[in-house]
Amino acid sequence: MTSKYAKYIPTAIIIILAAALAAVLLFMYNQPAPQRGIAPLVEVAANEPDSSVWAQNFPNQGTTFEQTAANNVRTTYGGSDNFDKLAVDPNLTILFAGMPFSKGYTEDRGHGNALTDILETARVNEKTPGTCYSCKSANNPGLWTEMGMTAYDATPFADLGQHIDQTIGCANCHDAETMALVVTNPALEEALEAQGKDWRTFTRQEMRTVVCANCHVEYYFQGDGKYLTFPWEQGTQIQNIVAYYNEVGFKDWEYPETGIAMLKAQHPEYELFSAGSTHYAAGVSCADCHMPYTRDGAAKFSDHNVRSPLLQPEKACGACHTDLTYVVERVRTIQDQTNKAMLSAEAALVDSLTAIKAAAADPNANATLLDEARAMHRDAQMYWDFIAAENSMGFHNPEEALRILGEATDMARQAQLKAIQALTPPAQSGSN
Repeated sequence: MTSKYAKYIPTAIIIILAAALAAVLLFMYNQPAPQRGIAPLVEVAANEPDSSVWAQNFPNQGTTFEQTAANNVRTTYGGSDNFDKLAVDPNLTILFAGMPFSKGYTEDRGHGNALTDILETARVNEKTPGTCYSCKSANNPGLWTEMGMTAYDATPFADLGQHIDQTIGCANCHDAETMALVVTNPALEEALEAQGKDWRTFTRQEMRTVVCANCHVEYYFQGDGKYLTFPWEQGTQIQNIVAYYNEVGFKDWEYPETGIAMLKAQHPEYELFSAGSTHYAAGVSCADCHMPYTRDGAAKFSDHNVRSPLLQPEKACGACHTDLTYVVERVRTIQDQTNKAMLSAEAALVDSLTAIKAAAADPNANATLLDEARAMHRDAQMYWDFIAAENSMGFHNPEEALRILGEATDMARQAQLKAIQALTPPAQSGSN
């Protein structure tokens, strides 16, 4: 027999379920915010420049990062030993004549020495702008926030140095509250925005490369205020960068006795790696190779002793490759090929400068051909320097590196020929 209340049963069930759901949601809402796996021992303030404070919460990362101050190991084509590049390659003194790199050009050491190395370099003088600190200190994110980059860059190096006492550190890459990887350099954010990109939408794996672009990029100082600028408006490949510099008429210095408005590359690791390299296309990040995951007991963490992967191929390469002997030999082959091409380009550039000097010294030289030679040499040396100043001897993108060096050699030889032609009298027609 059907109860007269049976028709109310479905409604009652819905009410009960709704009440239960509301109770669950209320319970969840009142729970404390989720914490990291291990509760932090100390609170780290936003933009905290002292990495030892962060290390109290992350001892493995902190301990391995401290090792960057002592990992001074020289590899075949670089590493982190503070050797004199001018002594190793005398051509550099010729190619950089008339500018500070001809007086002091040493190999950069690890992140832990970044501040010391910039203070000790022979390239710093009373005219050096504060902009030169941009990639050297964990004080920077706080100073950029407090001063703004315009005022930061316009401050003389010596004056700005009174506010800087920490080398590169945690604050350059991480948000203090969430530990998320972040863009801290305003110049990088501006360069990405100009390309219609918002780094906040990038995946964590993408950010494990992008944070390196806070520093490991090509840049220049714009205007009298020496405003830090990445020349990415037309793209990030070398031809785009050179086209940008030519369009805005920028020069780093004028080469003596030639009248050439020269360019000096910085350290364009990000641009070369991201230009369609095999590893970049496969989704590999900078940190995968230079900061490989390791273990301390059951704890897995990224090794913050940033250095050449060749110094620990088992960790750096072994996560993807099984035949490590082949991998290491392949790297050496690529670097040897790149170095050979780089030296060929250097020889062509030196010959080009010799020819242009001779033409510039002759008042009867063809001015049009001489100007064409100057323009070609300017571009050629920047192409060469894009690889010479980049810290992988071509491995970050082997095909692109060889293409760039091949074009550098070709342009340098064309510049040399133009200069020689500028001294050649025009052929006489007719007879006596």
